[in-house]
Amino acid sequence: MHKHIEWDPTDGDSVTANLTPNTPYPGEILSARYKGCNVRVKVETYREDDAVSIASVAALITPSGERKDSHHDLQLGDIVRLPDDKRSIERWDEEDQQGDE
Repeated sequence: MHKHIEWDPTDGDSVTANLTPNTPYPGEILSARYKGCNVRVKVETYREDDAVSIASVAALITPSGERKDSHHDLQLGDIVRLPDDKRSIERWDEEDQQGDE
């Protein structure tokens, strides 16, 4: 059974709004945000009828880049539903981005 998650709004960083959307496939890594944290999930299956990926949580990463085993009630390995409209481009602290330039 999957864990019900209230994903954060994409705030203009929606994959479906900014990139050419694709149909997720098993094994693909997708990103979303949950309570301020970047969440990477590994797709197990995709349900086209309601545009939702069923996926396992592969990484929980704070905006500063710290990796975590859990964040609030979400843990690595949890099975979640990720609607296409909640898929997001990962966001990082501005300070970290400037260091990459």
